[in-house]
Amino acid sequence: MLHRIIYKRYFLQNAARTIAIVFTITLALLTLPLPKGMAQESNTVEKLQQQSRPVNLTQAINVALANNIQIKRSLLSVKGADQQVRTAWSGVLPEVTASASYARNIELPVFFFPADPTDPNSPLRAIQAGDDNNWNGGITVEQNLFSGEVFVGISSSQIFKAVQAENLRATTQDIVTQTRIAYYNVLIAEQQLQLQQESISRLRENVEENRIRQEAGLVDRYTVLQVEVQLSNQEPQLTQAKYAIEKAYRELKLTMGIPVDLSIRVKGNLGSFNILSTTAANEVNQSIKKVNSLTPYSFEREQQLINIAADLRGDIRVIETQNKLKEQEIKAIRSRYLPTLSTRYNINYRAEEPGAPTFFGSSDNRVRTQAVTLNLEVPIFQGFRRDANIQTARIEKRDLELQKEFAVLSAKNEIETARENLNEAIETAPAREKALEQSQEGYDRARKRLENGLGAQLDVTEAEFQLRQAELNYAQTVYNYLAAKARYDQAIGMVPFVDKSKPKLD
Repeated sequence: MLHRIIYKRYFLQNAARTIAIVFTITLALLTLPLPKGMAQESNTVEKLQQQSRPVNLTQAINVALANNIQIKRSLLSVKGADQQVRTAWSGVLPEVTASASYARNIELPVFFFPADPTDPNSPLRAIQAGDDNNWNGGITVEQNLFSGEVFVGISSSQIFKAVQAENLRATTQDIVTQTRIAYYNVLIAEQQLQLQQESISRLRENVEENRIRQEAGLVDRYTVLQVEVQLSNQEPQLTQAKYAIEKAYRELKLTMGIPVDLSIRVKGNLGSFNILSTTAANEVNQSIKKVNSLTPYSFEREQQLINIAADLRGDIRVIETQNKLKEQEIKAIRSRYLPTLSTRYNINYRAEEPGAPTFFGSSDNRVRTQAVTLNLEVPIFQGFRRDANIQTARIEKRDLELQKEFAVLSAKNEIETARENLNEAIETAPAREKALEQSQEGYDRARKRLENGLGAQLDVTEAEFQLRQAELNYAQTVYNYLAAKARYDQAIGMVPFVDKSKPKLD
């Protein structure tokens, strides 16, 4: 029963409190003044640091929880389900109706009666009836004593509310995961821009040094041209990296539910993030490391966790509650074969008086009537509609069972895929880090050899390319690890900021 308790007892009861807390953060972001000339300036890492407000991963997730449109719509669905529960209960509560009317006879109504009641051929004569003023008023109370469909509808409304609650949980899990990945997309885009800038800076430095050597007669023009061509090839990639950052930020803001023209800057550095360390090496990565470690992960395969993970996933739990709702629908259709019993009580006051009206006349010309009615309806034959509805509901229920079966298989596949990606990143991280150190050392040695006249510019060019590739490979490995961890958390149904309890393994 763990998966049925986690969300109902925690998330729904604390949703309003969570929204209230994170709303303050959102308001602070939305009230920040936009930097002047932002649209006209290049969106480099340095300018983002100078012009934008820093936001860590925890803050980004909290803002997304408070502002994302999909979560707001899911919350509205939960509130709508509450009203449907109230509507269902109205079927077993009494209905009380009060009515009153007044009629002023401009001309009294006329009725025709035989002049001689004993003579069937007697001519008719007109007789006026009633008085100038007619008052009618009363109260009617109706109560269902037995209606199977009404009673089933009450339990069905509760299950419908549970469906909306599971939808909210699944949506929140998805938005938190999207926010994490969008945040990492910004970091990898910034890292690529930074690495491109460093690479171009090194190439420009090489161009200047080789031009000096050319003027001194140490190298020829062809050597300088080689470096210039390499620099020209790298500069377009710098432009692409700048636009990639802008796109990544827009997607992050869309997921967070904030205006795309709001200037923010994420905190984090993939180049200094250590996958194997349990703590962050610097402050800028602390929030990323904290969120990443909220759901523990073991490199070794935990078959037991994999088996129960499918039961914690939001999408599968939605199908389960939909299946229960379909069972209630079948019960409701079956209840239409049962009789219904209801009662009605009516009390009515009627008054007639001539001349000027007096509210409901006086006691002399006012009468009261009361009645209690018992109604029993027994359905005998209504064609084949009810049976057809039952068969249709059973087919739909079977379809939901097949959907769940497929969802469980897909969930296990997603878990295994995420674990493989995580294990791959963990296994390759030491090699990537070592390659980065070696390529940096190789580039430094190639530069010194060229400065001492022992090497060639081609060696420096190759070393610079290897260094740039090693830097990109390491940053990409870190990104792959963080993104795979976010997908893993969602795949096992234990997403940070949504699911606070860790599943117990027997």
